[in-house]
Amino acid sequence: MVHLLFTTTLFIASLPLLAHTYPNHVKACRSYCGNITLDYPFALQPGCGHPGFRDLLFCINDVLMFHIPSGSYRVLNIDYAYQSLTLHDPYMSTCDSIVLGGRGNGFAVEHWRASYLTPASDNVFMLIGCSAESPLFQGFPGKHLPCQNVSGLGCEEYLGCPAWDVIGPKRVGTVYGSGPPECCAVGFDAIRAVNLTRLECQGYSSAYNVAPVRISGPDGWSYGIRVRSCNALIILSTNMASSGHNSRVLDLYDCLDDIQSKLKASHTAVMIMF
Repeated sequence: MVHLLFTTTLFIASLPLLAHTYPNHVKACRSYCGNITLDYPFALQPGCGHPGFRDLLFCINDVLMFHIPSGSYRVLNIDYAYQSLTLHDPYMSTCDSIVLGGRGNGFAVEHWRASYLTPASDNVFMLIGCSAESPLFQGFPGKHLPCQNVSGLGCEEYLGCPAWDVIGPKRVGTVYGSGPPECCAVGFDAIRAVNLTRLECQGYSSAYNVAPVRISGPDGWSYGIRVRSCNALIILSTNMASSGHNSRVLDLYDCLDDIQSKLKASHTAVMIMF
């Protein structure tokens, strides 16, 4: 008996190839809001863009707004090379002002959309005025906290901002005695959602690193939420057998986690083209 061997090869290419392969689709769906250009995977028109990014962006009086369950944000920039959006929350604290009262949006998306949108690894969330009963501080023997610097950004420097002069005592560290620290810095991976009500925090700030050289002083940090849109990939599946082969597009925009599930079949080879 002769057994035929079927091999599936996935060719993975980066987003720039998309414009070359599907120029008509990209041009037809391209749109503008103020000085921001929207291209695939984002779009404003119905039926355009990747399904994972639809019904998120709205152009209101030439201002691009981003709507998710945690709130509405102004889009400051879309960086297609870095595959990211920079968001502004009007109720987020900065070096010049501290906003308390739990009014900040934080950041949380629907579970099914989480694989497409997540804050960048160099984005720090500095949670302010969290209660001792906050989930942040539970399950840590000896009151050791999960607070830590992210990409060189953290609370120790942030507490030196002028806006803190009117707040009062400042407690920061990895262990607390009489109460929790005034500020606790965490990466998004540590908490998976910034919900001030659930975390029992009064406010938050968010900053990100934009250069390989660290900027000294929190007054020079970039404040906002930098969100990575999942890696833009074109996935071509080629099934080869003794009789020949055929190719088809599996997806025009996919995530590395999703690709892993597509590789579970046996005899699978992967070629990545950049």
